Amino acid sequence: MGEPEWSRQPDRLYAPQRYILAMGGKRLRPVLALMGAEAVGAKAELALPAAHAVERFHNFSLIHDDIMDAAPLRRGQATVHERWGVNTAILSGDALFALAFKALESAPKQVLPDLYRVFTQTALEVCEGQQWDMDFEHEDHVEEGAYIRMIRYKTSVLLGCALEMGVLSGGGSVEMAKAMYSFGLELGTSFQIHDDLLDAFGDPSKTGKQAGGDLIQGKKTLLWIELGRRSPEHIHEALALQGAERVEYLTEALETTGVRAHVEERRRVHFGLALEALKHAGTLGARTQDLHELADWLFSRDS
Repeated sequence: MGEPEWSRQPDRLYAPQRYILAMGGKRLRPVLALMGAEAVGAKAELALPAAHAVERFHNFSLIHDDIMDAAPLRRGQATVHERWGVNTAILSGDALFALAFKALESAPKQVLPDLYRVFTQTALEVCEGQQWDMDFEHEDHVEEGAYIRMIRYKTSVLLGCALEMGVLSGGGSVEMAKAMYSFGLELGTSFQIHDDLLDAFGDPSKTGKQAGGDLIQGKKTLLWIELGRRSPEHIHEALALQGAERVEYLTEALETTGVRAHVEERRRVHFGLALEALKHAGTLGARTQDLHELADWLFSRDS
């Protein structure tokens, strides 16, 4: 689908899109869209437009997020703005955003209004989540609840959206679509908390990201927030350190204060809520075995 668009001109507008989409990654969002259709007994192909839409939107957001974060690497490779410059990266991301909506033109016509409604609302919420994330950089104190709200908007809603659009594309009921959305929302929240843990404690050769990148930036993840609540002196000491020294100091502090264990527990809570929502979808007639297995795999991942 849409192959000709990759050969459109000017090439410098589309080359960054080919580049970031070819990087790979888990392809989680499009897979969830296809699995959403299969869960209601439909052919996965019916959800291909939704799958293309969410994957293009996700990669648009990555291009722009990397610019905002001044990130040098994405999945172990140079970020788009590092390779093509900031201006081209912004414009290429904008074009990818447009192509995300264009992808939905091929969706089943009877559900197209619902797909546009869900996708548009989600696109707005992802932007709201990103702004909250940036706002936190200038706030001394961020509550855990505010952080959870932020990651739900920035990350979780797109997983929920993928599943909901997949179910709708496959002819599933609105109630079924909402149950699957809830599953995606909680799975995404657990997923993002997991990402925060991997940033601090993961193996860079597996994650493809800078070790402790969030800690170096002083990013207010759940780890940072909870450490500040339990032991402000550790945060104060850490701010006087740079780079690897700060990471080493903080990772030890996160262990000894019990913060890592607390955050792991929050991850488990949201994962449990995800499985409850999936079980509800099952009572409505959804085939949930494959999604359950995918969720288990995501929970145990190391990258």
